[in-house]
Amino acid sequence: MKVAQISKAGGPFEIVERDIPQPGAGQVRIKVEACGICHSEELVKHALFPGLQLPRVPGHEISGRVDAVGSGVTQWKPGQRVGVGWHGGHCFVCEWCRRGDFILCEKGKITGIHFDGGYGEYTIVPAEAVAAMPDGLTADEAAPLLCAGITVFNSMRNSGTRAGDLVAIHGIGGLGHLGIQYARQMGFHTVAVGRGSDKESLAKKLGAHAYIDSGATDAAAELKKLGGARLILATAPDAKSISALVAGLSGNGKLLIVGVPGDPLMVSALQLVLTKTSVQGWPSGSAIDWEDTLRFSVLTGVRPMIEKYPLEKVNEAYDQMISGRARFRVVLTMGGG
Repeated sequence: MKVAQISKAGGPFEIVERDIPQPGAGQVRIKVEACGICHSEELVKHALFPGLQLPRVPGHEISGRVDAVGSGVTQWKPGQRVGVGWHGGHCFVCEWCRRGDFILCEKGKITGIHFDGGYGEYTIVPAEAVAAMPDGLTADEAAPLLCAGITVFNSMRNSGTRAGDLVAIHGIGGLGHLGIQYARQMGFHTVAVGRGSDKESLAKKLGAHAYIDSGATDAAAELKKLGGARLILATAPDAKSISALVAGLSGNGKLLIVGVPGDPLMVSALQLVLTKTSVQGWPSGSAIDWEDTLRFSVLTGVRPMIEKYPLEKVNEAYDQMISGRARFRVVLTMGGG
């Protein structure tokens, strides 16, 4: 099989041939059809994740079919359409696992970091990290939903926000363009917040009821004119603009961060106390959450906007993503598709 690996920190992706691996006990081998490229692939590209072992094949937005299963695996059969995201398995025995909050597992694994991911024609993953994929989604459509999609969908559905509440989506990029679609389909009063008037038509096409140009107006003040946001989903990783939005929350409102800036946020504790507002982060979800995300997407017509590249052009594809030129998610397809 062919895979794209990183052999040294900061080096290019190398296309190499390997023997197709055999699944061990409790593992599933997936024949990869498509794999999305996520910004967090930087952790592998530049060996930033503590304890990362190179060479490593990145990729945690995997869609394909079960090809073989190891001993003890009864829930998956060859030929099934499946997907795998960021969460790469859990221990089942720590306190968080016993409470069913697998994403917080003390020994949890990350796909494409703790083991080789989806930048290749086959991959081996723990059986508990596999999600069933419904019909109605192509492999390349499904791939970004297993990271970007679940992150915005799962965070909003667990935020306590109810249908009819005003929800602001900050940023109209890889996460935000999906966040707008999900928010509209969940029944929220959806307001998109972006920089520049040129994004307004796209935001409304995606489902936003209103658009706020943060480059021309005070976005927080504009949200207040609308009654204040019960939820602001921050998808654009800019600490300054995220911090400024806190003033746009309604009482009991929540700033929910899924786009991670490198700089710290500057938030007034007094402001939070006086308005009973809060700031929260949200990571992703586990396999059952991926299944919910995919099913909801099929039901409501939510789809990512993607650019496709064959595996052999992985370096070009990564550069397109990391530069910010992609509109909006980049997906590798196997077999030159």
